[in-house]
Amino acid sequence: MANLPIDVRALMNTGAKLLEQRDLPVRIAVLVEIDTPDTLLDAVREGLRPRTSKALVDVEVIEPGTVMRVDPSADAAIVLVGSGGADVAPTLADLRRHSIPAVAVALRPEVGALPKLIEHPVDDVIAGPDADEVLHGPLADWVMRRLPSKHTAVAHNFEFARRSVAREAVKATAWQNAAIGGISIIPGTDMPLMTLNQGKMLLQIAAAYGQQMGGERIKELAAVVGGGFLFRAFARQALTLIPGFGWAIKAGIGYSGTLAMGNAAIAYFERGADVPEMLAGLKTTAEKSLRTAKDRLPKRAPKALPTTEYIELPAIAAAPAAEGSDS
Repeated sequence: MANLPIDVRALMNTGAKLLEQRDLPVRIAVLVEIDTPDTLLDAVREGLRPRTSKALVDVEVIEPGTVMRVDPSADAAIVLVGSGGADVAPTLADLRRHSIPAVAVALRPEVGALPKLIEHPVDDVIAGPDADEVLHGPLADWVMRRLPSKHTAVAHNFEFARRSVAREAVKATAWQNAAIGGISIIPGTDMPLMTLNQGKMLLQIAAAYGQQMGGERIKELAAVVGGGFLFRAFARQALTLIPGFGWAIKAGIGYSGTLAMGNAAIAYFERGADVPEMLAGLKTTAEKSLRTAKDRLPKRAPKALPTTEYIELPAIAAAPAAEGSDS
C-alpha cells in the first residue's frame, strides 16, 4: 500500500463506510389517488422495485373519505395525485403531523395551483408531462434532498435515484477540490488531497450504481487516480506561464478535472460498464487529454492567456458502451 501514490487506507475506510450506508434499511410508502394516470403509476411501480431485501415499498390506494395512515418507520411517502380531490389533502396533512417527508407527484404540464388545491408546501409538490422524466429528474432530486443520510442505500436499491445521487457526489467533490486548489499555500500539498477526494468520489459513484468494490479493486482505483489523472504535468507547466495567478489555475483544474472524471464515471456505469472497465476507460482518456493539453501549451507565456484554456481541457469523451451490456 505504501508504494501507491494515494492513501489506500483512507479509501478502504471510505469503502467500508459506503458498504454500511448501502445496507441501511429504506422504507418508502406510496399512496395512490384513485384516478392517478396509469403511466405515472407504472413508472413509479417500475422505478421503486427494490433491489435488495433491505428496502421495503408499501403501496396503498387512498380510499375516498379516508385518511391513509403510514407506518411511522417510513423514511418518506410518495403520494401520486390524479385530479387532486379532497381526499388527498387530509392524508398529506397527517403525514406532516407525523413528520414523515411527503411529496405529491402529478402528471400535468406544470405545478400551477396544485399545492393550494391539496394544501401542501410547493417545495414538496412535483409535476411534469412525462412520467419517466418526473421520476428520474425532480422526484429523484427530492428523495436525495429529503433523505440525506440514506443517499447510498436509496441509490443502491432504486435505479431512478442513482444519477441524482452520483451527480451530487461529483458536484460536492468538485467544489471541495476547487477550494483546496485555491487556498493551498505550500506547493505540492494540494494534489494528494485532491486525488484522495477524487478516489472517494469514484467509490461513492460506484456504490450508488451497485458496483462491488473489494480491496484489490480499491488499490487499482488508487493507482489510476493517484497516478496522474489530475493532470499534474499540465498543471505545473500552466503555473509557470502565469505568475501570480497560480491559485486560480489550480482551483480551475481542481474543479473541472474532478467534474470531468465524475461525469465520465457516471457515463461508463450507465452504459453497463463495471469498475475495471470504468478505470481502464478513465486512464485512457486521461492520458489522451493530457497529451492534448501539453500540445496546446504555448512555448512562451502570452500577455493574456485565456483561462478557458485550462478550465475546459480535462473534458472527457463519452464512454463507449460495454460489450454485452443490455443498457
